[in-house]
Amino acid sequence: MTFKQKYGNTALVAGASEGMGAAYAHTLAARGLDLVLIARRKEPLEARARLITELYGVNVLPVVCDLTTPDATQQIIRAIGDRSIDFMVYNAALSYIGPYLATSLRTHTDIAQVNMLTPFALLHYFGGKMVERGRGGVVLMSSIAGFQGSGYLATYAATKAFNRVLAEGLWYEWKPKGVDVIACCAGATSTPNYLNTKPGKASILEPKPQLPEQVVEECLRKIGTTPSFISGTGNKLVSFLMQHVFPRKKAVMIMGDGMRKMYNI
Repeated sequence: MTFKQKYGNTALVAGASEGMGAAYAHTLAARGLDLVLIARRKEPLEARARLITELYGVNVLPVVCDLTTPDATQQIIRAIGDRSIDFMVYNAALSYIGPYLATSLRTHTDIAQVNMLTPFALLHYFGGKMVERGRGGVVLMSSIAGFQGSGYLATYAATKAFNRVLAEGLWYEWKPKGVDVIACCAGATSTPNYLNTKPGKASILEPKPQLPEQVVEECLRKIGTTPSFISGTGNKLVSFLMQHVFPRKKAVMIMGDGMRKMYNI
């Protein structure tokens, strides 16, 4: 059975104009799925949609939407109309690097909205439709930062822990109903957003950043087999040490010290 035969005809990718989201969009289009691509910036989103249509011959609907707005899900539902969403990837994310109190409360609430509340609402609507049909798939992008407290990345890391735990719970609930859910817990990935932060080297244990395509391919191989996974051999090794070898206090200290060193805080 092909990927399209298993999951259906149309995939929605949130955060799709570049980086990891673009990699998901290209990979799903190569599997023959039509796409609904969501991003905030109109020009790069429409350029991505045109490129994918030219390369793969699939139908692509670009939807410009600011996912920090409380009614983002309603905007997306209206834009999609009667299209059936069979596979959903929520890749969009906001992050803030620095001391928790050095930015406004609005920054933190925007991160919570994009990383937790908007995917929460999209899952309830589109995931609910998948459960009704008895077929579908959902990918929530998480992060290895969410496995313990991460100083100077505290809000982002907390939201990524939420994504993983939510996906794991829905994996259990929805798998018997024909809907696969997975949390992809990525480490450092060579996306434009990551590279634009100009990160330094945190420690000798820090794995080399993965390419977005590597993460995506591993995720689409694993969906349906596990509720969550850590992408990349190096990330798996470091996460094992952090979760099972070092005491919790030590793991939190390593994360905070690493962020301080990477970004000269």
